[in-house]
Amino acid sequence: MTGKDTFRLMSIAAAAGTSALAVPACSEAGKEPEKRPNIVLIVADDLGIGDVSLYSGSELVQTPRIDSLGRAGRQFDCAYATSATSTPSRLALFTGMYPWRAGASILPGDATLIIDTAAYTLPKMLQNLGYATGAIGKWHLGMGYGRLDWNQHISPEANTVGFDYTNIIPATVDRVPCVYVENGDVVNLDPNDPITIDYENELPGEKNAINSPELMEMRWHHGHQGTIINGIPRIGHMTGGKSALWDDSTMAEYFLSKAKKFVTENADKPFFLYYGLHEPHVPRTAGAAFKGKTSLGPRGDVIAEADWCVGQIVDHLDSLEVLDNTLIIFTSDNGAVLQDGYQDEAIELAHQQGYDPNDGLRGGKYSLFDGGTHIPFIAYWEGHIKPSVSKACFCQMDLYATLADVLGGSAPDGLDSKAYPEVLIGNDTLKGRETLILEAQGRLALKEGDYVLIPAYSGSNENPTTIDFGLNPEVTLWNLTNDRSQKENISKDNKELTDKMMQSFKNIVGKAYVSDFEAEELH
Repeated sequence: MTGKDTFRLMSIAAAAGTSALAVPACSEAGKEPEKRPNIVLIVADDLGIGDVSLYSGSELVQTPRIDSLGRAGRQFDCAYATSATSTPSRLALFTGMYPWRAGASILPGDATLIIDTAAYTLPKMLQNLGYATGAIGKWHLGMGYGRLDWNQHISPEANTVGFDYTNIIPATVDRVPCVYVENGDVVNLDPNDPITIDYENELPGEKNAINSPELMEMRWHHGHQGTIINGIPRIGHMTGGKSALWDDSTMAEYFLSKAKKFVTENADKPFFLYYGLHEPHVPRTAGAAFKGKTSLGPRGDVIAEADWCVGQIVDHLDSLEVLDNTLIIFTSDNGAVLQDGYQDEAIELAHQQGYDPNDGLRGGKYSLFDGGTHIPFIAYWEGHIKPSVSKACFCQMDLYATLADVLGGSAPDGLDSKAYPEVLIGNDTLKGRETLILEAQGRLALKEGDYVLIPAYSGSNENPTTIDFGLNPEVTLWNLTNDRSQKENISKDNKELTDKMMQSFKNIVGKAYVSDFEAEELH
């Protein structure tokens, strides 16, 4: 049996409880178990569906290597993250649970680990199936317990929740500490120059955007007036660790080299690589080869660089002759944002050229509207996933249960993650998840079939990002099939459906939802 034939799609079992498309334990009695596919999960940071030219058809930013995966595999047109920001959506991805159950929100750079070390995570499930597991790139799920000492080995962290090898940034590129952490240790740290981090108070001797504006090579717009590192002001305050500071312009190459090394070292066994791209999150600093590559400024340039990184990984898998047995998933953690804290002309250049990173979807990162959570999602597995476009609703959170089903693993009872093996790698491109709770900045909404219901929330939609958060003092209802851009609120003309969905929403989320107005009445 050839490598391409080893994993054949199995027919859907008729009997209830039988794992559909599950990898058999062995090919024949007495023979070695069949080799499971490698899995490479690539998660971009703040990449909108319109930023992938396969989806938008835009000529302003081209993503040929990502596009080629989508054309040769399955392009999902109805894929969702659970949340409109990165920490919650990544938590759901690795735990298979809605992040609002844990009250997850965007973490500062010195936050403690928010994944319970006892939790049976996606990477732990894969470890139990014999996978070598690696996490490389953006993390943003916290590290350690209590007040972190960055000058000592940090534990627990990503290694503790299921990854054999880790080389990560603790949070986001715009937050201190601006260092790489490999297996719990800060890379290249000089013990004679210890790191101090404070997210509340300015530190003695610190050079920041307020006291040393002349050092800035990139100007801040909002919220980024902290320590200046590599000419870029960050969120938070940092001193020390000069030898350990990352170089923003070479970060993409750094993580790419670590990803290639992990694949090379584990090519003889099934491996799971989580490759968290830091792009196009702010601050957008492309490598020398990509500066000025697009007409959209730094944001367009870093998207081009991210596409190149994806191509490099695919080519590396091919050179090691493991591409034909590797399931590649490409996606983003949430929708796009143009203006997110720096004056890099992203919003001006996009508006001038008619570029929409969310491809007509309303809202974006931070928003309850579809642009916040409706994300690009591509699945490629040579010889197993037929080239196709799927209209089935699939959530990133469902990868956990789905992979467990496909690989013959087990997922814990009570997960919010659901198994849709035929949607991911089979022939079902129409059905999928019917009901999904979406989250943005602690607020929740319900997607059910063609409709999205957003409960009443107080607050203003005016903000520095210019993104419409989707807040409305009344319940709103939207038909995504007939109104993709969510221009028409149909709740008043569909009161029965609105009331029914509101009750369904409350039944699912329970005490996790108390409207802003009800909260005000309680006080």
